[in-house]
Amino acid sequence: MACGDDPELEVAPDAGASPPTADGAPAPDSAPVPTGVPVLGNGAHVLSAVVQKEIAAKKDGLNSPTDLAMHPTRKDELWVTSQADDSMVLIFKAGRSDRQVGKTTAASGSHFLANPSGLAFNPKTGFLATIHEEDQKTQATTPADFMGPTLWDSKLTIFDGGHGGHMDMLHNTPNGMGIAWDKDNAYWVFDGYHSSITHYDFKTHHGPGGSFHGDGIVRRYVEGQVKRVAGVPSHMEVDRATGLLYVADTGNNRVAVFDHRGATEGGAITPNYDGSKQVKMSGGSITTFVDGNAEGMKSPSGLAIHGGILYVGDNETGRIHAFSLKDKSRLDYLDTGLAAGALRGIHLDSDGQLYFVDASAGRVVRLTVKR
Repeated sequence: MACGDDPELEVAPDAGASPPTADGAPAPDSAPVPTGVPVLGNGAHVLSAVVQKEIAAKKDGLNSPTDLAMHPTRKDELWVTSQADDSMVLIFKAGRSDRQVGKTTAASGSHFLANPSGLAFNPKTGFLATIHEEDQKTQATTPADFMGPTLWDSKLTIFDGGHGGHMDMLHNTPNGMGIAWDKDNAYWVFDGYHSSITHYDFKTHHGPGGSFHGDGIVRRYVEGQVKRVAGVPSHMEVDRATGLLYVADTGNNRVAVFDHRGATEGGAITPNYDGSKQVKMSGGSITTFVDGNAEGMKSPSGLAIHGGILYVGDNETGRIHAFSLKDKSRLDYLDTGLAAGALRGIHLDSDGQLYFVDASAGRVVRLTVKR
């Protein structure tokens, strides 16, 4: 990775009626929004109702960004997956005049960080994992389907976006479209290749640049019940209050909620490239939490949970919606004005500021409440 005084880092300077949809058609009729959400403009639905600030741009190394998350313990340090060049962009002191930018440059990132579609932090340890929309050969000696999530340590003295800095990797999810932290070194993955929700537990990591994967456990749930859309991340979030997993089921135009409780182990997953325990699971439930057709959505992608509210970014319409986790009601929405395909990952920091990536322009934008 490249930043500032660290020789491995390369520093860069610094309400009214529903508007028409992106194709010009009137927005679907709906009941009046009962409660506005301040960071979405309190029912006005337009960007002028909030304060927007560009946090990073293409000149900072963003190349088709897909997801973003604030570091859980290092304030104002934003991590962004840059899909088109297999890299991670770090914005230090995000939003401040003295910000700095670092970008990974490891050649081996073409495997360990290949076409990243999502990232998720473990807030307790500072570790993170990435998932990758890749189903082609990334190494001369491994097959095309030899892809899956990668585990990383976020220490800047270790993380490099490549082989030397990766802490573990498991290999049974080509075309992974989203990822969410579960517990310890375990993560949920949207498995676009198998149309499933898959649980990856790295167990004890092998350390920087290691290769032992035999202690990992992979469990594949609800196969065939979610659907990938190529090029559109399907992000996921765990509600810590309930343990339920919320899923942007992009191909089925819905936000699903998944409950793994009650599932039992079935047959083995093949091929098993890691020599670890890998099984299909029977049971568990996945149901529709938000019906996109009923709510004027077309391609749900970004997800975030904050303060009892589920935020959903629609990749096709450029709108960010807010729904109550308690009763599923839509609380508000904001039209970002982005063209179809641009809006991908969204994130809310601990202060309730909302960040989103504009993949088309290679930007990160922050929204805050207008005072």
